[in-house]
Amino acid sequence: MRTKSLKTSVFTLALIGAGVAAQAETSWQMTTTWPNSLELIEMDKHFVELANKLTTGDLKIEFFEGGSLVPSGEVFGAVESGTIQAGGDWPGYWAGRDAAFSPLATTASLFNAVDYVNWIQQWGGKELYNEVYGKFGMVYLPYAVTNNESGFHTKEPIRSIADLQGKRLRLSGLEQGRLLNQLGGSQVSMAGGEIYQSLERGVIDGAEFSTPNVDWSGGFQQVTKYWATPGWHQSASVFGVMINKQAWDALSPETREKLEIAAEANLMWSLSFTERRANDAYKQFKEVNEITRMDDEALAQIQTMANSVIEQVACENPSSAKVYLSQLEYLQDYSNWRKASAPFNLGRDPNGPDIEKIRACASK
Repeated sequence: MRTKSLKTSVFTLALIGAGVAAQAETSWQMTTTWPNSLELIEMDKHFVELANKLTTGDLKIEFFEGGSLVPSGEVFGAVESGTIQAGGDWPGYWAGRDAAFSPLATTASLFNAVDYVNWIQQWGGKELYNEVYGKFGMVYLPYAVTNNESGFHTKEPIRSIADLQGKRLRLSGLEQGRLLNQLGGSQVSMAGGEIYQSLERGVIDGAEFSTPNVDWSGGFQQVTKYWATPGWHQSASVFGVMINKQAWDALSPETREKLEIAAEANLMWSLSFTERRANDAYKQFKEVNEITRMDDEALAQIQTMANSVIEQVACENPSSAKVYLSQLEYLQDYSNWRKASAPFNLGRDPNGPDIEKIRACASK
């Protein structure tokens, strides 16, 4: 009887253990805004790889390239509704929903990649991402950063501000579009996958998209002769994962912490990965395209105009003003050490927007 009772108990415990294991294992679907043909997707894939290693037995993320589950422009809505649990993105694509998404994604002649990392990790940036995405029922983990974008790939050279006059240029970003218009060009919005054919057919005069390695993967060198640097329109970019709040809350605190660790590790990895890849791609472009550069006087003029546009956009939206104010307070605070550590400092202290003007707009 005792043997039978012991066997029964062991069998019962095994069933309970199996049930607990089954309950503990969660499966998510995650997609991104990028197709496999664009190298930006490597940052999404690397995060998923890290996350799955850290959460083995608790969470399994099944990753799908952009467009395979939902169209790229619908990833936000799919995560918001819970159709999928997670989606990789560039926040600027959602600026039509809230202008604050724009500075969460990039800035015109302001932040570099190190500034974004510092601000996100130590100066309150991460909390602002979650405040803005939280309005739409999502948690956000910033997990990738790139430094300034390439600039414009064109069929005619752009060596000065005057050369922008009348140019139809593919450009993303709210502030970026207004700035380009003030410089004499016109913004044309289109998805990354449409740029190559639009350049080839002459629908647009030129285009920006991302860092040199990503632009090379897009084949822009095949349909343009010139590349205008630097990428003053997007001095750095942030990418991350949108997570449906209910899906996030269903995870254990330990699993959520592991995802945060994976995001932080990916953030630092992405900086060195993309800079190495950008460096290699620059050398490739140099062999087939003529690379031009705006002079310092032109860049100073663009900086002044960018400041004005940022002030204007910030004062149209309290949420946007709050983000910009936080970024400018970081720049102001960090400038003490950055200046003292020159010439071995990390980046520059831009002569940026009027912080008091934006502070006044943020307090309305």
